[in-house]
Amino acid sequence: MIAFIIYKAILCVGIFVLLLGSAAYATLWERKFAAFLQDRKGPSRAGWGGLLQPLADGVKMFMKEEIIPNVSNRALFILGPSLFMVTAVITSAVVPWAKPVNIGGHVYDMQITDINIGVIYLLGVASIGVYGIMIGGWSSNNKFALLGAVRASSQMISYEIPMGIALIALVISSGGSLSLKTIVEGQDAGFANILWQPLGFLIFFICALAETNRAPFDLPECETELVGGYHTEYSSMKLGLYLFAEYINMFISSAVIATLYFGGYNFPFAHELYAKLGLAEGSAMVSLIGFGVLLAKIFGFICLFMWIRWTLPRFRYDQLMNLGWKTLLPLSLFNLLLTVVVEYFRGNIHF
Repeated sequence: MIAFIIYKAILCVGIFVLLLGSAAYATLWERKFAAFLQDRKGPSRAGWGGLLQPLADGVKMFMKEEIIPNVSNRALFILGPSLFMVTAVITSAVVPWAKPVNIGGHVYDMQITDINIGVIYLLGVASIGVYGIMIGGWSSNNKFALLGAVRASSQMISYEIPMGIALIALVISSGGSLSLKTIVEGQDAGFANILWQPLGFLIFFICALAETNRAPFDLPECETELVGGYHTEYSSMKLGLYLFAEYINMFISSAVIATLYFGGYNFPFAHELYAKLGLAEGSAMVSLIGFGVLLAKIFGFICLFMWIRWTLPRFRYDQLMNLGWKTLLPLSLFNLLLTVVVEYFRGNIHF
């Protein structure tokens, strides 16, 4: 029991460090990636090739003067970024990061917790995240911040509906389980769910862009007309928490997409490779290889997120709402209907 508690504690700390490190260096990679697309160098002064730039940015955030407006609600002003950061981190609890490891006859899952409602947990925590933005915008007592918070809440509500319907179709086509571990194990042979749910993946990916407030869906913080949106009045590390949480959300969204639609830590011909290398199932090396495969998939989706940001222009707000309600919602319902019909004729659904 004590060994299990220690193992879970180490796993929690490891994933937390992974999230913080990935978010810090995602900021550097985004600036480098944008520089590549725009034919310039990007950060190159702090450390070799700019590797210390995230540390410099972190120190700058901590050292900047912190200002809390006198007309704001102080308690809620502090709670907003804290809640947004916490919800971004706890989403990782149900993500299976690698294959289980067998040590001394004991099987250790590379997942903080495997709950049988993991998909519902993801949707629930994502829904709570909007409160961090809404509280921050409202407590600032600033009209631009409030407008950004209202945009964020309406945007997330609009896009969570087609996202949820797309996940229902995925759950039906993958056997009916809501556990992310079971969904990943169902793709063990390398046949990823993207083959059976291409339309569902497209809907989910677009909704993930909107949920993370990434361009072209960054209307809640649109500096063109809202100065900075919901975090206009924030400074120092409170602003840093909002920005940091956005990159953590992008990392977790990429991990969830890779897990649900692209096999997670599985890859084609994995068993043949392990047999050729003489690696037994449950060994630490097999788990490490799977973890590396998942990180590679996550990195690919992060690059796609960034590519879209620096390629497509920002939507107008009416275009944003029209896309969610008039395009994605009907498409998600059509995808659900199509999935039910296909699974019925395959014999997996009985009425």
